[in-house]
Amino acid sequence: MHESQPHPSPSADPGPIPTPGAPGAPGIAPGFGALPTPARRHYRPRRALWDNKAVRAGAIVLLLALCGLLILAFVREQTGTQGFLVGLGLAVLPVPLLIAAFRWMDRVEPKPWKDLIFAFAWGACAATLMALIANSYATEWIRNSVDTARREDVGTFGATFVAPVVEESAKGAALLFLFLFRRRDFNGIVDGVVVAGITATGFAFTENILYLGNAYATDQSFGASGFSTTAGTFFVRVLMSPFAHPLFTSMTGLSFGIAAVLPTRRRFLRPLVPVAGLLTAMVLHGVWNGSTSLPGLGFLAVYSLFMLPVFGTLTWLTIWSRQNELRTVSARLPEYQAAGWLTPPEPLALSSMRARAIARDVAKRTGGRTAARTVAEYVSFATSLAFLRQRAYAGRLTPDFTAREQELLHHLWQRKHIAQPALERASMSVARPVPPPVGMYPGPIAPGPYGVGPGYGAENAYRPTGFAQAPGAYGPGTRRPS
Repeated sequence: MHESQPHPSPSADPGPIPTPGAPGAPGIAPGFGALPTPARRHYRPRRALWDNKAVRAGAIVLLLALCGLLILAFVREQTGTQGFLVGLGLAVLPVPLLIAAFRWMDRVEPKPWKDLIFAFAWGACAATLMALIANSYATEWIRNSVDTARREDVGTFGATFVAPVVEESAKGAALLFLFLFRRRDFNGIVDGVVVAGITATGFAFTENILYLGNAYATDQSFGASGFSTTAGTFFVRVLMSPFAHPLFTSMTGLSFGIAAVLPTRRRFLRPLVPVAGLLTAMVLHGVWNGSTSLPGLGFLAVYSLFMLPVFGTLTWLTIWSRQNELRTVSARLPEYQAAGWLTPPEPLALSSMRARAIARDVAKRTGGRTAARTVAEYVSFATSLAFLRQRAYAGRLTPDFTAREQELLHHLWQRKHIAQPALERASMSVARPVPPPVGMYPGPIAPGPYGVGPGYGAENAYRPTGFAQAPGAYGPGTRRPS
């Protein structure tokens, strides 16, 4: 087990950010013998019983399974078996498209499938169950508290003011859990939006089964034909507004993403930003639900003049954030290339989505699916390495920085013989950046609050002095050509 670096006190001089763990750097002997062996390459500090992964995973699976059984029984009781099957068949149609859209947004550093499965299951089972129970009790309490003449407005009031608070809080709980227990996977806005969108997709899936199943049962009871209640419900909920719930909850996810990247000196804002995002999600949800009771073309006006612009703005912000993640990869990986862990073409290829895809295709043609998967894993670990270092420069250096960095470097070293040739070929498809004029240098690595790393002088930002060359494509102990 590797010793963790203590987290520096904000009031004291924390010293420089650790330089990339290259052979010859302080604390690491030349060669790769200092790296953890495959059996001990993970950082495993002592943990309490609840911190045990198996215990947590078992408890979560049991909770979600119980919620799933309860919600299944409730929906089937409301809609009947035939209505449930019809609702299920219609509600599942937008789910693959929405998940594919969020996975596309998350291509730079894809989230682990277990996080996304948890988010979807939480939205489809736990959040829906909590919302149904809370909405029912709240609506019943309001109905018993108002005058008889006003009871007909209780449904509209509950949909506009009660349901948004209950449902967004229930969906936001999944984000809170992942933010607290899977903090490593929260690196910015894209992560929050993706997790929120997947959670809301699961919630909308179950809710659509209920609405569509009830609509079908209504049609069967009254013998409706032509443009039936089922067709109208399907048009509004599945075709016209499949993004509604993901849009609302994305406000909460956006705020968690912002909170994740706040520097240590602004940590007092971390609990406030998610609250502001949750309130924004509730307001958007309330406006949407309330618009259904507006007369005339009020609903269409809210849809076209308010919801669509908000959706377009969020989409633009997410795409911009994804490009910013690629810029982070481009800015941080040259430090590891200069220290000898990556070959010169790799930072360029890893900061291009097109080059990444080409590298996987090259590996698949030469080594099959296993090689392509190895390249994908290499790309994922390299991206995590860049984000890890970016967090340090942003003032969020964690105590296990060194152990986590060595773990990621170990994973890269285990896969380099397959991934590096493919990435080098893929880099040829990427336009090279224009080099600085002769005599001009990019300057030192941009220092964060922890100072400039040793060896990163102004003479060349991407060729620190004092590092021994890692053995690799250019042979042990040799210098690469400039």
